[in-house]
Amino acid sequence: MLVPPHKRGIILYTVRDATARDPLATDLPSGFREVFKQLSRHGYRQVEFAGYRQHANAPGGADLESIEGAKLLRCWLDDHGLRAQGNHGFIPPSWPLTEADKDTFKKHLEIANIIGMDHMGTGGDPTGSSYRADWDVAADKWNALGEIARREGIKLYTHNHDSAYGFLLDGGPLDDQGRPTRSSGIRKLEYFLKITDPRLVWLEMDIFWAHVAQYKFHTYTAHDGSTRKSVFDPAGLVARHNKRYPLFHAKDGVVSTTNGMGWDMVPFGTGDIDYTTFFSRVGQRNYRNPMGRGTTTRRAPPTPPSRCGRRRSATTTWRPCASGAADPEPTTGRPFPCAAGGAARPVSGRPRRAAPRRVPASRDRPDPHRALPPGCHGKRR
Repeated sequence: MLVPPHKRGIILYTVRDATARDPLATDLPSGFREVFKQLSRHGYRQVEFAGYRQHANAPGGADLESIEGAKLLRCWLDDHGLRAQGNHGFIPPSWPLTEADKDTFKKHLEIANIIGMDHMGTGGDPTGSSYRADWDVAADKWNALGEIARREGIKLYTHNHDSAYGFLLDGGPLDDQGRPTRSSGIRKLEYFLKITDPRLVWLEMDIFWAHVAQYKFHTYTAHDGSTRKSVFDPAGLVARHNKRYPLFHAKDGVVSTTNGMGWDMVPFGTGDIDYTTFFSRVGQRNYRNPMGRGTTTRRAPPTPPSRCGRRRSATTTWRPCASGAADPEPTTGRPFPCAAGGAARPVSGRPRRAAPRRVPASRDRPDPHRALPPGCHGKRR
């Protein structure tokens, strides 16, 4: 087993349509509380937040980015046997830090502690620059933020897209602005790993975007002007830096020769990325926290395995993965993904957008004014 059951996680950005859904206009899962219930039912045990906003009519109101909101989230997670492992949230834009940014950052750390997270981070790169001097500044900033987070018992992490594993410009002739134009062959996040404190700064590898980087960035111009080849090995980088990669974004892709990225994103478990080899090579399966994500791709899905059963909804027929049923979402045409084997797949029919409708007053639905339940103190696990 490559991913132990208690480590099966999902990026809540995947189900953002459900958390943003109006519970007064539908009987489909809506808001964090009901979404947590459904995710637990389908075998997930961990989540990664992408902010704390939901529909205003969901329990707790629109914005749960507060101490009381964090207590509610923690209670609902506990109710459904889920654990939060991280959040793509607030990283101060200022450097040196302003007092206002530092206070906001500390508030987010307090929220993370109440919810029970071990990690807090961002969905972006430390810097969008290709120049070593800018990565040096980013490292100073992240070391400082990591020290603040460490004092609160939180590991601070950054998440990559493809460009962060491109080559660093660190030598050769200078351009008109005095910046280097050539590379020593080190990649940007590799350099970042080298110059940040391993006790303070951590990384979440987005495996899909790392494979895009492998396709796009395989040659560089060396300081002497020669063209050199260097193929990126995502699993090898993780293995070399071991515990600095506690989190993964497990997104899948199929090979593409036409889009300039080398890969098209598809639902997890339906693509060509060799996750069996990847997870076997990186090891530490009880330490890593893979967070899966579905996709809104319009690419036609492959034929599902014959062992899967059928499930029919009012708008389309869905074939869930073998690990369990996945309820389709008629308003989006997308299902809740399954925990072990990817998203459910449409078999026939075309998903249609259902018109909003008001749920009858007699139907059981979330109370948007529900108070903090007794016993929900939000203490750290």
